[in-house]
This record gives sequence, structure tokens and C-alpha cells, in this order.
Amino acid sequence: MRLDDEIVEALRLAPGAKVDLAKLGTAALPGGASRAGRDVLAALRSTGAEDQLHTFTAELEAAQELLYASASHAVLIVLQGMDAAGKDGTIKHVMSGVNPQGCDVTSFKQPSSEELSHDFLWRAVKALPARGKIGIFNRSYYEDVLVVRVHRELAEEQRRLGGYESCEPMWRERFEAINAFEQHLVRSGTQVVKVFLNVSEAEQKRRLLKRLDDTAKYWKFSMSDIEERSLWNDYQRAYEEALGATSTPWAPWYVIPADHKHLMRTLTAGVIVSAIDALHLSLPTVSDVKLAEIAQAKSLLGTT
Repeated sequence: MRLDDEIVEALRLAPGAKVDLAKLGTAALPGGASRAGRDVLAALRSTGAEDQLHTFTAELEAAQELLYASASHAVLIVLQGMDAAGKDGTIKHVMSGVNPQGCDVTSFKQPSSEELSHDFLWRAVKALPARGKIGIFNRSYYEDVLVVRVHRELAEEQRRLGGYESCEPMWRERFEAINAFEQHLVRSGTQVVKVFLNVSEAEQKRRLLKRLDDTAKYWKFSMSDIEERSLWNDYQRAYEEALGATSTPWAPWYVIPADHKHLMRTLTAGVIVSAIDALHLSLPTVSDVKLAEIAQAKSLLGTT
């Protein structure tokens, strides 16, 4: 099973598009999708959505095995979203069937002093997946045009270190650097799949309250989550500009409605499978020498 091309297209953010996250939707496809596409989405939102997720994770398992065997490409999944949007759960459930040997997850938190002494892409370069592997960035180098932008004290410090007269040129140059970096990755054989989990403010509040009511989830709570929530509008504006400036033909953003967890995970899994399919991978060609060795091995095993 594959995610319908029309749904993939509806989720893909057109290059240069002016982004309004509220209009893109947190519970359904954007209004531009056809009636047929919305009907398919409604079916995915039904009680069968969890079953559909299992189907897609099985497809992803097969796609990852082919990726690993071919060793000709890598896949980088960039996962972004507000706090409680579902990033951790998406990784846990969508990648549940993937062979751990072929997948690495990197979580980008507050940069260390060593990381701050380099350019903002340096720490991401170190974590890129090798050919044959899937790399997942839970948050990413995009934090340097999001968190840094929202927190003006961080922006001012980096503006000063970069020698900029104002912050605006710094953001433009970082968007240009990101686009060039991702184009280089794609040209070098790394498929870049960028997923933004678009959760509503009301749903984020519900999930944060649920954490506070569940002792088993206390460890996930940080007072900074509440502090960051007060900056919701600032983050929405920062995301809108970043998504619009960095959704490119070679590395588009997929904006996934994230208010319904099963739907969010199913659509994310479907987008990733679609991206790997687009690589048109095949198993390595087996040489005549190798075939002869296989025949010999069968013969030897047959005599024991």
C-alpha cells in the first residue's frame, strides 16, 4: 500500500509559497485538496487509521531494507514541530519496524560551547547518515532560524558574533545556506525528507495538561515548555517564514496535520515511504562469481 499521490501533493509545501499555518490545518488537509483527497483523509481519520499505520510501517521496513542493501543513497528525515506536537511519538511508532542497524536518531538540544564555536550547520554535518542508512533529526539545524529568532537575546549574540549590523540579513543568509546545504546533500545521494507536525494551540495545551496528570510522564515535563508556549505567536511567525523560505524542489516541506495522533503518524510514514520509493532503488546485482559461490555453498550444505 502507498499513500495516494494526491494526498502527498496536498501535504507538500510549494516552493516560495506564503505560509499560513492556521489555513494549512491541524486536523485535515489544506482546503486546496480535492474532494476525493479529503474523502481518503477522512477514511484515514476513522478507527482504521491505526491499522493503516501498521501497513505503512511494514512498507517502511521493506523500503529501509532495500535502502540498506543497495547502499547507494541515504535518507535524512528532518522532524520539526512545536513542543508536544508528537515528534518523539512519531519516531517511536513510525520507525517501529525499522532495523536499528540501519537507522540513527539525533536530538538537537541547546548547543554546547564547542558547537557554538563553529558555524550553525557544523553539528548537523557530524550527524548525517551514511549511504544505506536512515538518519532522523529530532529538531535540527532549523532551530537556528527558529528558537534563536524567537529569543532575541540569542539572536543578538549571534548577530554580534557574525558581524551583522542587524538580524534580518543573518536570517536571509541562513535560509540561503540551508537551501544550498540541502541541495548539496541531495546531489550527493542523500534524500532529504522534511516534516513539520502542525499542532493547534488548543491541542498542545491538552497534551501538556495530560503530561501533568500522568506521573509516568512527569519526566517529560519542563517548565520551559510553559514558558515557550507563551511565545506561541512568535514561533508560528518564525515557522511560517522558515518553511516558506526553505521549501524547495529538491527538499520540500511536508506539513502534517498533527491534532490526531494516528492520522499524523500514518501520513508521516506514508510520506517517508513515498520519498524512498522516488529513489527507484534495486537490490545489488550479483556477479557470476558470486552466483557460482552460492551454487557451491548449496552443494556443500546439501552433503552434510
